[in-house]
Amino acid sequence: MNPAEEILDIVDARDRVLGQAPRGEVYARRLRHRCVFVLATAPDGRVFVHRRAATKMTFAGYYDMFVGGVVGTGESYEQAALREAEEELGVSGLPQPAPALKFLYEAPEDTADTARGGGGEAGEAGPFGWWSWVYQVPLTLPVRPQAEEIDWHGFLTEEEIDARLGDRDWTPDSLAAYALLKSWRAKERG
Repeated sequence: MNPAEEILDIVDARDRVLGQAPRGEVYARRLRHRCVFVLATAPDGRVFVHRRAATKMTFAGYYDMFVGGVVGTGESYEQAALREAEEELGVSGLPQPAPALKFLYEAPEDTADTARGGGGEAGEAGPFGWWSWVYQVPLTLPVRPQAEEIDWHGFLTEEEIDARLGDRDWTPDSLAAYALLKSWRAKERG
């Protein structure tokens, strides 16, 4: 299926479903929808990091420390997290990713230009953004990332990621999710 034709739930500021629309329309009209971020870590704690393929609908060629994507209509966040992680990593049999936190990402006004190379009008569901659940999953399987999704990948320590945050184009929503996850972990530790 063409990704632009995938049907997504349109949600409000409280994550209540208002209706459905194809992904291409959701992006073009800047409608609020749902998304998942999955931090995949190797047994030694290094994080799966990748550069998004040049053909992606949003943030093509940007770096990302999460795998994930949109939640399809009628799909739960949990289902989307496992599906997206297995698809993008090119594996099957992952454990169910563990939920960490939920947040509403409000995209900057220029996101349409940065993400898709074109403008967009304000959506009826409110400012452009997406309700996002952040998950974590351990990797014990070798990965075979989807070529359609990922141009490059590697495993980096969090210190190596932090050192590279200023010298590469990272997806802005993942930067927000990463900062929130680090803060959440610090609170969980005590």
